[in-house]
Amino acid sequence: IGAEFVGGDSVCLILGDNIFYGHGMTEMLVSGSMLSEGALIFGYYVSDPERYGVVEFDDAGKAKGLEEKPAEPKSSYAVPGLYFYGSDVVEMAKELEPSARGEYEITDLNKMYLAQDRLHIQVLGRGTAWLDTGTTRSLMEASQFVQSIEERQGLKIACLEEIALLQGWINAEQVLEEARSMGSSNYADYLHKLIKR
Repeated sequence: IGAEFVGGDSVCLILGDNIFYGHGMTEMLVSGSMLSEGALIFGYYVSDPERYGVVEFDDAGKAKGLEEKPAEPKSSYAVPGLYFYGSDVVEMAKELEPSARGEYEITDLNKMYLAQDRLHIQVLGRGTAWLDTGTTRSLMEASQFVQSIEERQGLKIACLEEIALLQGWINAEQVLEEARSMGSSNYADYLHKLIKR
């Protein structure tokens, strides 16, 4: 579906119902964006791995297998919905066949990279939150998590204007212009406070 958009570039794919939060995430994403060859996926320890794609490690900690929603998981490390691929991902994806469910599976693409010894896996530590918001309950839990963090710290999670300002993509006046367009709202107040800080 994204072949024309991706072209021959490296790419990051994130599933729309996944939220990631934690210290060091920015650096990890920047590092992943530098990938030009192969694939980078992540492992995240969960109590219910049978609900996810799971990575199996050998004794040296190297990935040796991937399974999609296994009845008997070979590890407790789920593969969250964040993937980095080198410039050959479109050509690799063209080789996929539909699964028994009739879908093209991201796990099958990752298995292709694994078979070629071009799959890198980084384990996300305990300080990282991965929230899968694919159900009503998990969406509510993620909302409560974000609310708790934002209220406690007084900082917004993933405020696009703040990120753009810190990266130098926009200036303070442009942030204030956005705030003015939002009228009287908590988000506009946050942008005004951001500029004062």
